[in-house]
Amino acid sequence: MPGRLRVTQVKSTISHIARNRATIKALGLHGIGSSVEVADNEATRGMVRQVRFLVTVEELPSVGSKDEAK
Repeated sequence: MPGRLRVTQVKSTISHIARNRATIKALGLHGIGSSVEVADNEATRGMVRQVRFLVTVEELPSVGSKDEAK
């Protein structure tokens, strides 16, 4: 099961190009301090990489994995 990422916006999108503002919005972030949990896959990692200077990222442990039960 893929993990999850917690993405938190730490800087404003004011004075940044429209593509970066759209990426922040597509991630579900609404302003400085807002956080969302998204699936950890290549698409979202690419989005986060594009706006890495505006956000912080935490990897969350996957829930219900078989390795945790051992």
